[in-house]
Amino acid sequence: MSIYDTDRTLASNRMIFEIRRDMAKYHRFREDLEGCMAEYGLTDIERAAWRAIDIRALASLGVHPYFLPQVSRLFEGGGYNHNSSAAAQLYASKMGVSEG
Repeated sequence: MSIYDTDRTLASNRMIFEIRRDMAKYHRFREDLEGCMAEYGLTDIERAAWRAIDIRALASLGVHPYFLPQVSRLFEGGGYNHNSSAAAQLYASKMGVSEG
């Protein structure tokens, strides 16, 4: 999961980038994940990873490492970016990270 594993052609990368920057697109994502994924042309494998919020799978598909924590924020919000936030906890659980 390094920057060298990023697939710049992966539709998920474009989707994350745009949804994070456009409130209307973010609301569309929150209200209709399936429609949003179809609109961006995600593959069946990408769609399955999004439905399961499988951040590891998204990483293996080529999602940019910077965007991986953003995935959990899209689902849980990002207003309180701290280790105990819902987004951080979701990311940690999906990535197999434990508090130490």
